Amino acid sequence: MIQPSQADVRRFFCGVYAKARTTAPLEPMEMLVSQWIDEHPEYHAALSDVDAALRDMAQVDPNKDNPFLHLSMHLSISEQCSIDQPRGIRQAVELLTHKLNSLHDAHHQAMECLGRMVHESQRAGRMPDGEAYIACVQRHATRD
Repeated sequence: MIQPSQADVRRFFCGVYAKARTTAPLEPMEMLVSQWIDEHPEYHAALSDVDAALRDMAQVDPNKDNPFLHLSMHLSISEQCSIDQPRGIRQAVELLTHKLNSLHDAHHQAMECLGRMVHESQRAGRMPDGEAYIACVQRHATRD
């Protein structure tokens, strides 16, 4: 299992942003990342300066969005849906996407569920509960 450091993740996203701004060909994973970056122009400044991104790792501000975490969550949800793991996540995200008429908005609501699952798993010291995660996404999809 690959476990990149926080610095590796920041370098990767900044590198994809820089590469996408040129005519350099992108690898499939980079293309996916680039699409999510394009959906978030508010993050472009942070992604354009890898040195600042690395310096900012030490400055955690709970009131400020973390573009690297946010984009990582988009990437995680995309990957989960592509392999339907945990089983049922693809259908739940598709239902939510249909309801909202937006994959982007569906991902944002699924992120709430993903974040809750990870937080509860870490707090309790147990494996993540994929069924609770999917049920949370499904609730978002069926709410009026």
